Amino acid sequence: MLDKLKTKWGVNNLNLLLILCTFAIGGSLCGFLGRKFLLLVGLERGNLIYWIGYILAMTLLWPFCVITISILTGQFSFFKNYLKKVFKKFTGN
Repeated sequence: MLDKLKTKWGVNNLNLLLILCTFAIGGSLCGFLGRKFLLLVGLERGNLIYWIGYILAMTLLWPFCVITISILTGQFSFFKNYLKKVFKKFTGN
């Protein structure tokens, strides 16, 4: 499975490890910041509005968290191109 990712993304073992770590850390940071933001605006876990806000916050925060972490791991160019592809799929262009 990892060999398929390396081939698809055109990266070596070290870059693959850094990319996977960036996804993991960026996603965790996104979840942490999203929960803190929702508590800050007064939404408490357990109601429907909280979960709708959480999903919306994750959708909006994730690209920023991943790009920020990618700068620290040296994978900015990969994630810049990756996010361009993702946004093209969302917008249909």
